[in-house]
Amino acid sequence: MPPELLRAVETKAWLKKALEDLKAAGSLLRSGGEFSGTVSFHAQQAAEKALKAFLVWHDREFRRTHDLAELGQLCAAADSSMENLCRRADDLSAYAWVFRYPGDVQEPSDEDAGQALALAREVYEAVLARLPAEARP
Repeated sequence: MPPELLRAVETKAWLKKALEDLKAAGSLLRSGGEFSGTVSFHAQQAAEKALKAFLVWHDREFRRTHDLAELGQLCAAADSSMENLCRRADDLSAYAWVFRYPGDVQEPSDEDAGQALALAREVYEAVLARLPAEARP
C-alpha cells in the first residue's frame, strides 16, 4: 500500500475511534448526571484520538500518552493554527484517569462534563477541518 494511502487509512481509523468516544459521551450525558465522570473520560479520549489522527496524517511520531499538552505541542509544530485550541484541550488531560477509579475525587457536574464534551467536539471538528477529504471518515 502506498505510504499516503496507508496514512489516510490510519488517520480515518483514529478519527473513527474518536467519533465513537464522542457518541458514547453524548449518550451518557443525555442519560443523566450519574455518568458525568465517564462522560469526561470519553471526552478526553475523543480529543486524544483526534489529535493522534492529526499527527498520523502529518507523519509525526508520538509516544503512548494521555497527555494532551504533549500531543498538542506536536500538533502545533505541524500546524501553528492548532496551538490555542490544543492549549485549551490540555484541560481534559486529567480526565483520562482522575474519575476512572474510586476514591475521594468528586465527580464533575453535568455542566462540567458537557463543557468537556463540547471542547472534545471542537478538537475533533478542528482536526477534520485541517485534513483533506481522503483522510476523513
